Amino acid sequence: MAQTAPQQPTSQVPEDVRPWPALFALCLGFFMILVDTTIVTVATPSIIEDLHADVNEVVWVTSAYLLAYAVPVLITGRLGDRVGPKKIYMVGLTIFTLASLWCGLTSTVEMLIVARVVQGVGASLMTPQTMAVITRIFPATERGKAMALWGATAGVATLVGPILGGVLVDALGWEWIFFINIPVGLVGLVLAFRLVPDLPTHAHKFDWLGVALSGLGMFALVFGIQEGHQYDWGTISGPISVWGLIIAGLVIFAVFVLWQARNRSEPLVPLGLFKDRNFSVSNFAISTMSFTATAMGFPLMLYLQLVRGMSPTAAALTFVPMAVVSIVMAPIVGRYTDRVHPRLLTGAGFAFTALAVWWVSLEVRPDSALWQILAPMALLGFGMAGVWAPLAATATRNLPPQFAGAGSGVYNATRQVGAVLGAAGIAVLIDSRLAAEGLASGGGSAEAAGAGGALPAQVFEPFSTAMSQSLLLPVAVLALGFLACLGFEQMRHMVRPGSPTQAGAEPEPAPTS
Repeated sequence: MAQTAPQQPTSQVPEDVRPWPALFALCLGFFMILVDTTIVTVATPSIIEDLHADVNEVVWVTSAYLLAYAVPVLITGRLGDRVGPKKIYMVGLTIFTLASLWCGLTSTVEMLIVARVVQGVGASLMTPQTMAVITRIFPATERGKAMALWGATAGVATLVGPILGGVLVDALGWEWIFFINIPVGLVGLVLAFRLVPDLPTHAHKFDWLGVALSGLGMFALVFGIQEGHQYDWGTISGPISVWGLIIAGLVIFAVFVLWQARNRSEPLVPLGLFKDRNFSVSNFAISTMSFTATAMGFPLMLYLQLVRGMSPTAAALTFVPMAVVSIVMAPIVGRYTDRVHPRLLTGAGFAFTALAVWWVSLEVRPDSALWQILAPMALLGFGMAGVWAPLAATATRNLPPQFAGAGSGVYNATRQVGAVLGAAGIAVLIDSRLAAEGLASGGGSAEAAGAGGALPAQVFEPFSTAMSQSLLLPVAVLALGFLACLGFEQMRHMVRPGSPTQAGAEPEPAPTS
């Protein structure tokens, strides 16, 4: 039975809604989530020492959080459509804040991992709601400015996470990287309660089979990719192998897509969303950007700490130019996002980002001056400003209000999978390039970095070469993102009344049953 495409309904947003204060309240919680994805890395050595854990166990402190964050995000986005994004956001923020207290009070690494799983579930409940609310309370002509603030939040979090982590661990102990979330979470709850509007819900049937298939498929795929490097892409336990999990995840996802196409009632992911070319292109492009943002940090941090002898906090400070430029550019890009063809902004953003990462790779040498690293990092901030916010605004701009949560869930799931692929891909390439240079695997290097060790001077050159070559992987992936952005179509609000509509400028809204 073919799905039909009704006319896009108008948003039933209360007249007294103040969009910008509501956005500020949501960005506070979003900021806390993003900071928490990076802040734990700095505390790894302290956690190992204090909880008498090994490196493998502490890696799971981050892996468990990312898995619990990524797996339910399709479901939680749709849940916001059903129950209301404000309610789901506040539930998620409550869970995240209480789990942060639990993390800080744990005395064993096993319990810390469990608490991080709960924290990840809270994050997965919150993230899709931020984009869904922006889509529903801002008109299409102002959504770019709103997404610019959302993108600037990501830029600030990228900078604050590692630096704040270093300061808190040095001054108060690793527990405080979690305790710091408690006052922020309480303030965020008060602001969300007061400033975020209660939006109309769409009470339809919930696709429980779709929930099960998407959850199982996402878990198998993300777990297989994320843990593949740790198990040398072989056997995990008994008959279960890394590649078996990945293949199982892909098969389950294929069944999920087939079910979504055949579901005559209320699919979890309306496939008609992808009839909007801008939505489809944005999803692919954000996966390449997320891949890069995750991947490039590993070789760069290893180089700065093991070759340049920087502390984790000092190494994190090299990201200051990127964050500052990104923050400065965010409102400027936001103004143009609502008026300029998305192909121009995102294409330029990807081009400058790829150029910056390539430039960084050229400067990863034992004898390069610090400014030679900082200069391309500033260019990186310029490029990223043209990617994060414009992509998010373009992805959600044409979505009907009742599909804002579903679309945001898909977009954030794609972003998370891109990050997992980036972490797995760069780990494999680093190992390969180190072996090619006659050095030990990256695992030992990472452990040395965590313990504050340093490499012998005679291996500075081959180690730097391996890290430099590894950075070419994100450059290649960014090229794919650039090519994808050439497929963007003009946004419908930019088509003047009475003018011939460009092909695809009026994409059909998402289907309903």
